[in-house]
Amino acid sequence: MQTRQEMPTIEVAALNREAPLGTLVDPLAAPGAFYRRSNLEVPRIDADSWRLAIEGRVENPLSLSLRDLMSFPTRSLVVTLECAGNGRNLMSPIPEGTPWGLGAVSTAEFTGVRLWDVLERARPTDDAVEALFEGADRGRLDTDREIAFERSLPLDPAANPDVLLAWAMNGEPLPPAHGYPVRLVVPGWYGMASVKWVTRIRLLAAPFHGPFQGERYVYRGEPGLPDGTPVTRMRVRSLIASPSDGASVPAGSVTIQGVAWSGFGRITRVEVSVDGGVTWRPAELDEPPSPYAAAPWRFAWHPQRRGDYVLAARATDAAGNVQPLESVWNELGYGNNVVQRIRVSVV
Repeated sequence: MQTRQEMPTIEVAALNREAPLGTLVDPLAAPGAFYRRSNLEVPRIDADSWRLAIEGRVENPLSLSLRDLMSFPTRSLVVTLECAGNGRNLMSPIPEGTPWGLGAVSTAEFTGVRLWDVLERARPTDDAVEALFEGADRGRLDTDREIAFERSLPLDPAANPDVLLAWAMNGEPLPPAHGYPVRLVVPGWYGMASVKWVTRIRLLAAPFHGPFQGERYVYRGEPGLPDGTPVTRMRVRSLIASPSDGASVPAGSVTIQGVAWSGFGRITRVEVSVDGGVTWRPAELDEPPSPYAAAPWRFAWHPQRRGDYVLAARATDAAGNVQPLESVWNELGYGNNVVQRIRVSVV
């Protein structure tokens, strides 16, 4: 794995860092190369004393230790996670928020227990409609009041057998920055749904409207979407991992490679342009390691002339979604899946 490339630091206080784009071609990101995102302070948790409470609209409230959780049937799944603000800096004007470039995305194998196996043990009541997940991370957000990071998930997606309460990442315990000792993993959804450092799950009889549910992680001001539309599934995207932006490449033969993913279905096509988007040709597409992981692709380019070129890649998914050639702006800078363009020099 490529782990030596330095991770660009976006915000020091919250330890928000991008993954180097060159590492995206690795099947799994090493923990040190996996992008980091935290809205609040990263907590310090003792796994021996950690407990997970399941309460609210349930007939059998639970308090589980890590050992209790590990007694459930174990499942491992390779998942690509992407921050909803990935690509925010490519919008014009740039919205307020964490100034992400394109590296707020990574792939890892997560191991844990099916969320629904745990919820079934607690026996949700007939009037339960959502599961609310509370993380141990706490802080102040635009007020003097300390709050925890809380996000809810409707019970239909929560019942998906691929939604996990995970305690391991690439076969090792979760690193502190990635949710140790237990985090939620919601495949196909933007990363804010995969709540880290989970300590409590409450079953609710009405939809939740907290600051990270109704004020943030919603679309506002985007054409074609009602204001307040929740941010959920990852929009289709392809990224060029190699060559890097600004690189010099030899004339004759160049392999352009990258990855593509979507929360709406498998990637069916990746096209590459070497003339800034004027013409497009199909790339060779590989099978991803799971339905929720980015698909590797490559394109053989044979430039015969020296000079500067603009490379671009766009993906299409099984639902027919295609990456836009121009950014679709919204007030909070979410879901910007505009086609990436890089400049290289043939020497």
